[in-house]
Amino acid sequence: MTKSELARRLAAANPHLTQREAEIVVATIFDKIAAALSRGDRVELRGFAVFSTKRVSPRVSRNPLTGARVNVPEKHFITFKSGRPMHHRLNG
Repeated sequence: MTKSELARRLAAANPHLTQREAEIVVATIFDKIAAALSRGDRVELRGFAVFSTKRVSPRVSRNPLTGARVNVPEKHFITFKSGRPMHHRLNG
């Protein structure tokens, strides 16, 4: 499902919202989640999922083609863990 499809379904389920208002709601929610994750905060949507970030330390690696040493900088990535109700809903 894309963001625009989510906005369409939100507008269809809530007749008091226009399509444009639903798009704004969806964009705002995603922006707030992204902002919280970029600050290093944990985002918990009860019954759905938990989003958090993990840090990978900088390290020295090797180029597989030449064997030259390469410095790999620190990285952050997003983790996703489904909530228990979502897990049960998906797995019966």
